[in-house]
Amino acid sequence: MTRRRLLINLLAAWLLFWLLLIITAVQDHVRDGGIAHWKPVLWQASSGIAASLLMWVQWRCTREPRRHLASPWRWFGRQGMWLPMYWTCFVPIAFGLRHGVYALAGETYTHAPWLETYLYEDIKLLGYFCLFNVVLFGIFTYQAMVAESARAAETAALLRQASLAQMTAQMQPHFLFNALNTISSLMHEDVARADAALMRLADLLRTSLDAGPAAGPAQVTTFATELRLLRAYAHLMEERFIDRVVLAWHIDERLLPCPVPIMSLQPLLENVFKHTVERRRERTTITISAQLRGDVAIFQIDDDAGQLQADGATGIGVVNLRRRLEILHAGAASLTLTQLAPAGVRADMRLPCVC
Repeated sequence: MTRRRLLINLLAAWLLFWLLLIITAVQDHVRDGGIAHWKPVLWQASSGIAASLLMWVQWRCTREPRRHLASPWRWFGRQGMWLPMYWTCFVPIAFGLRHGVYALAGETYTHAPWLETYLYEDIKLLGYFCLFNVVLFGIFTYQAMVAESARAAETAALLRQASLAQMTAQMQPHFLFNALNTISSLMHEDVARADAALMRLADLLRTSLDAGPAAGPAQVTTFATELRLLRAYAHLMEERFIDRVVLAWHIDERLLPCPVPIMSLQPLLENVFKHTVERRRERTTITISAQLRGDVAIFQIDDDAGQLQADGATGIGVVNLRRRLEILHAGAASLTLTQLAPAGVRADMRLPCVC
């Protein structure tokens, strides 16, 4: 709530409060047989004008009215320092207005002796003063809570973004290290293939660099971009294991605009090459599929020869990906590794997707 809006709301509530007092005073005056209705209106209106003027002075002269909200007694104590001004100035202002209007109407305003009037009016004013400050304290406390909640949410978002960026940064050097190892291995066997692989790596890095800024603070990109990265990585690895791997792609094109964490599928495919393809001489078939079921995107990478490790250990890419999914989707996404029969491992990642 802005200061302007706060002032408008306080003014509206204050005017409504005095309007109710005026209506009540007029009804009491009529019930007691009074005829001149302007008199009870004047009595309450003059009190309202005097109280409003004094409270406006308090509002204008109070520096940082939100200070000390954490210590209510201290806050109310500081506001209570204005009571002598109210007790001193309220009666002269309110009763001065009444005497002036009565004089203009050709009448004389009569009231109890001044000492008795001061005591009665100041006791009544004390109730108004306490009510005003209690309401004010409640509004300021609510504003402080909302502001603190907004700051906490902003801090959590910044930490979330920093965590995602850190995990993505951890994965990218790991991937680059493996890709360079692939090219290094090819250089001893076939320079032409190594050169082709190096060109693929350059294209992959260019696509990755272009996708990074577009992913934004949340490190999310479209599946279309993620698929380009995945295909580039897969082709690079095919160059290294040219006779030992077969890749099959089954892609539902409806998923192309679906948002996914950047560099999320590449570590799953890298896991297959690291734990299966590199460890065997036989040909490994890898199936990469993406399908849409309702509002859930299902991404699966299967191989026909892998074995899950007995201790359930996985690479840094898979560990980081699980953490990223939890941060981004808070339980609405999942990543599971399943042993297939008679051999093979399936990586299954599911995300909410409204394309």
